[in-house]
Amino acid sequence: MSELTLTEALKEHSRTTHDAVDNLVMSMEPFASHDNYRKFLQAQYEFHSTVNPIYHNEKLASQIDGLAQLARLDRVKSDMKDLEATPFDRDVETPTFTDSEAIGWLYCVEGSNVGAAILYKEAGKIDLSDEFGASHLAAHADGRMPHWRATKAKINALPLSDDDKQSAMKGADDAFAYFKRVIRKVYGTQA
Repeated sequence: MSELTLTEALKEHSRTTHDAVDNLVMSMEPFASHDNYRKFLQAQYEFHSTVNPIYHNEKLASQIDGLAQLARLDRVKSDMKDLEATPFDRDVETPTFTDSEAIGWLYCVEGSNVGAAILYKEAGKIDLSDEFGASHLAAHADGRMPHWRATKAKINALPLSDDDKQSAMKGADDAFAYFKRVIRKVYGTQA
């Protein structure tokens, strides 16, 4: 049997945590109303503000073509403006990560765009779209799956040591844990 690629290993490693994040987000009913969705945007703003430096990391940018263009923070800000949402006004502890850990974070953020297809459909039920309020959930111009396959190929092509790969696993764990903390804090729950 062949060895798993890094993205296959990340998927296998984080499957349970990924499902827990999905369940937590949906339990907050972010698409029940514009008010609930504003909270979701606040959480997205915190998360994308935290990961934005990854997209501008010189080392990663030299290894992943077009990395800076993948950042979605500006789209989150635009969506917030559409709905007159403001950033969350309480401190959320911002994590730090090494370059190798950042790869795990990047995997989580870019992978979330695949699952965002469901969220985007739900957003449509409350009259949000890629032109108003939900641009950060919209599919990449190349399509969700073609974009994800291309991104995974770029991540898999990174020249990483075994230690770097373990750090990427830690980064994925940290990214999922951080998003769960942010969701709980913004929605005011310990669920």
